[in-house]
Amino acid sequence: MRRLELSFRTLFRTPFVTIFAILSLGLGIGANAGIYSLFNEILLAPLPVSHPDRLVNFASSGPQVMYYNCGTAGDCDEAYDYPMFRDLERAAPTTAFSGIAGHMPFNVSLAMPGQTAIRGDGILVSGSYFPVLAIQPALGRLFSRTDDQPIEGNYVTVLSYAFWESALGANPAVLGKQITVNGQSLTIVGVAPRGFSGTTLGVRPDVFVPISMAGLMIDGWKDVEANRDEHFVYMFGRLAPGATMEQAAASLNPTYHAIINDVEAPRIKGMGPRTAARFRGQVITLTDGRRGQSAAITASRLPLTLLFVVTGIVLLIACANIANLLLARAANRTTEMAVRLALGATRRQLITQVLTESVLLAVLGGIVSVVIAYWTLNGIIALLSSDAARAYDFHLSAPVFVFTAVVSLATGLLFGLAPAFSSTRPDLVTALRNNSGKLAGDRGAERFRASLVTVQIALSMALLIGAGLFIKSLRNISRVDLGIDIEHVVQFGISPARSGYDSTRTAALYDRIEQTLAALPGVRGVTSSTVRLLGGNYRGRSVSVEGFRKLPDADDASRYSNVGPNYFHVLGVPLLAGRDFTAGDNTGAARVAIVNEAFAKKFNLGHDAVGKHMSVYNDSLNIEIVGLAKDSKYAKVKDKIPPVYFLPLAQSEFQGENTFYVRTALPTDQSTRAIRSAMKRIDPNLPLEALEPLPQQVRDNVYLDRMIGDLTVAFALLATLLAAIGLYGVLAYSVAQRTREIGVRMALGADAGSVQGLVLRQVGVMALIGGTIGIAAAMGLGRAAQSLLYGLQGYDPVVIAAAAVALAMVAFAAGFLPALKASRVDPMQALRYE
Repeated sequence: MRRLELSFRTLFRTPFVTIFAILSLGLGIGANAGIYSLFNEILLAPLPVSHPDRLVNFASSGPQVMYYNCGTAGDCDEAYDYPMFRDLERAAPTTAFSGIAGHMPFNVSLAMPGQTAIRGDGILVSGSYFPVLAIQPALGRLFSRTDDQPIEGNYVTVLSYAFWESALGANPAVLGKQITVNGQSLTIVGVAPRGFSGTTLGVRPDVFVPISMAGLMIDGWKDVEANRDEHFVYMFGRLAPGATMEQAAASLNPTYHAIINDVEAPRIKGMGPRTAARFRGQVITLTDGRRGQSAAITASRLPLTLLFVVTGIVLLIACANIANLLLARAANRTTEMAVRLALGATRRQLITQVLTESVLLAVLGGIVSVVIAYWTLNGIIALLSSDAARAYDFHLSAPVFVFTAVVSLATGLLFGLAPAFSSTRPDLVTALRNNSGKLAGDRGAERFRASLVTVQIALSMALLIGAGLFIKSLRNISRVDLGIDIEHVVQFGISPARSGYDSTRTAALYDRIEQTLAALPGVRGVTSSTVRLLGGNYRGRSVSVEGFRKLPDADDASRYSNVGPNYFHVLGVPLLAGRDFTAGDNTGAARVAIVNEAFAKKFNLGHDAVGKHMSVYNDSLNIEIVGLAKDSKYAKVKDKIPPVYFLPLAQSEFQGENTFYVRTALPTDQSTRAIRSAMKRIDPNLPLEALEPLPQQVRDNVYLDRMIGDLTVAFALLATLLAAIGLYGVLAYSVAQRTREIGVRMALGADAGSVQGLVLRQVGVMALIGGTIGIAAAMGLGRAAQSLLYGLQGYDPVVIAAAAVALAMVAFAAGFLPALKASRVDPMQALRYE
């Protein structure tokens, strides 16, 4: 305690320096803790289940044929058809698995009796899902292997703890009650344990539903029990005791190989020899399943790692600043340390005392960092898209506090070692004679401090260039030609099938919505599409096109969307030939389609597409192409525009969900209020999804780019500020140490300009060396982040030059005040300086 009390007195003997050091560390550690919270939540934290290290995810190595519903829980090579899942699940007892489970996320509309329906998320799960995870219910029971055996036979559901608590007040009386999920009345049999949010990162389910109910939960899905064409089931398993991942894969692949070759391959027609050979030769591969299954894990790994590296650099710069401050303080404590040694203190005791001071400083900085981390996390959440903000629960959890404590102690030792060793090895005679240590500056320590500043400049240069690259990438994204006039358009989605509408009622509902919205004041047009524009979702099918010869293994796939009348007119997409869809393109009319330029190019239609015929799935060519549309963005702003064909919504078989677009002359807030009121009059129990301006959808589509860009810029500016302060401190201390030398120079005739040049040359050398190193480091950082940059290589001469000029200006601004002070030294006072 005495050593700690002495450390407090020593630190706050110079309160300004100590407070600055605490704030610097708080900023550096807090930024790291905020980013680590994301890093841990997405990439590190295991599922809250028993022995998550024994879980493995399934994927297949072969080509993807037939139809896939994939993306949220993983890539398409991880999705299996329902019969295949059942085949492998039945084989589990004879393999090195203790169990195999299946699941799939899906969107839901939820309503308790007498309540308005709300939008939510659900997961279709097998009866083996909860037993394989080995978790226990918070209330009631979870599914067993008998709950999902009969297709559409058990109308039961398990609630998530979060939904039970927030929407139902944690009322235990809900057991046995009914809840309507996508129009189906299900009996609540249990509540999942607290903290369990399923096995798909980015999906926070409200309900769990037996996977055998898929045909009733998702519009258009029928006969899942025998359908080997539709791949939607994601599988994971638990390894048997003592079994390895390799043993488990080897034990299951013979069964899988037999099903592929004897059952599935003979059914699939049209595969070329190479594709067929690859299909027959595919095997199941297993990967670590402790984090669950999610496409978000792969997509987030590089961005989060990059941000973690950036905040690590900020922390290093902060540590270098503190080390410089403590080294300067150590030089001024030379006499104190010499006296202590002369009075019998050991060097070990002195080193321990100095390290105690630095660790105490770090602990205080760590306490401040909790506030900074909270602000950082809130800032990050504000940059997320609305869907991402709803899907994740980012907060300062226990692992984050542990991380903060470890980093604080580590930085305390890191920046405390050099001052501790430097200040405790003085020459006793010289130190006591010089009294203050000012005349006998340690050249080695001075060079070390200058080296630290040079490193700070190098790191700042790397971050500034990185920030510049992301700013330019965002500028490139903002200039992308979407091919759509997004201004003055409001969008919203509805899913009538989830509210019990059948196809006839749905068609009537869409007609009424279009008429009602078109009659609102200021509305200039209304249309819709089943694939939300720039929503990140894809729908694709194989097509046959007149004049396009299908060779073996040929790519005959195209994206598609079912759209409402006047779709291209309302959204401002030019038609290069032909006409737009009209209300007359309904079920009783001849089938028609409109294709984009990329479709016409891929299938060799050129500009003569209008009048040609196509078909979906078959060669009947029963659809006439009546329009050729200019290319426009489909799912993502940054993606290359794919081939797309558009079909009239009224001629589509499945219309269970739709997104409406309303072009209006009114301000956005008035339009959204009017639309919400109109939809309540049409059906108050129909939840609206993402009622927002279309430009907001575009911003959400590139939220990850904006988040990385904004955070990188903020951290780069913070790093540069810290480096400038460090440079100023080193130069100010250097000028104070060289006061007598400067006085001698001025007494011998040196003018103010030459003295300023002496100091600024030191700045120039450090800036030149540090800048050069920083440019090399930035090029490596740029190459690593290449996939995150749009329209850029991993380097850009203009960005490098701008960063160099900016850093040079900051460096010389930091050096100007010490240089000015040096030039105003009075020679007579300097010669008497002690």
